[in-house]
Amino acid sequence: MKDQLTLDRIKLLHPKVRDEAYDIYDEICAALFGKAKCRFSYTLRTFAEQDAIYAQGRTKPGKIVTNSPSGLSFHNYGLAIDIVLLVDGKASWDVIKDFDGDGKSDWQEVVKIFKEFGWEAGIDWKFQDAPHFQKTFGYSVRQLLALHKSDKVDEHGYPKI
Repeated sequence: MKDQLTLDRIKLLHPKVRDEAYDIYDEICAALFGKAKCRFSYTLRTFAEQDAIYAQGRTKPGKIVTNSPSGLSFHNYGLAIDIVLLVDGKASWDVIKDFDGDGKSDWQEVVKIFKEFGWEAGIDWKFQDAPHFQKTFGYSVRQLLALHKSDKVDEHGYPKI
C-alpha cells in the first residue's frame, strides 16, 4: 500500500520532476516488500520553512539539520526529496539494515533507484546527507535563486528551467 503523505508531497515537486518522482516511488514500493516502507519526508520547502530549520541549532534550540539558508536549498525549488524508512510505523534512518531479507540494505535499494533516474544522492557527498536526493538539471542553487528573484518563474512559482 502506498503512503498517502508521500503521494501528496510528490504533487509539490517541480513539474519537471513530478512524473519521474511518481515512477521512482513506484519502483521503491516494488523493491521494498518487507516491513520497511519509504516515505518522502520533504519535497518542496518554502523559503519560510527553510529559514525556520536553518535557525535550528543556531538561533533556536535543537541540533543543526541544514547548512542552507532560504533560497540556497534545492528543496526551495521543488528539485529535492528527503526520505525516511518507516518500519512498523516508526521512522528509521538505518542505511545498513535489510528489513525485507533480500540480502540488500533497504536504504541502498532506494539510493540505487534514485541514481538510476539520474538523481544525485546526498549519501555520496563528503558531508553526507543520507536522506537527501536532488535533480538539478545543471543549475546551481544560486542560479535558481537568481531566476526566483528576477521573477523567471511559472504561474505556481517554480523556476523556469
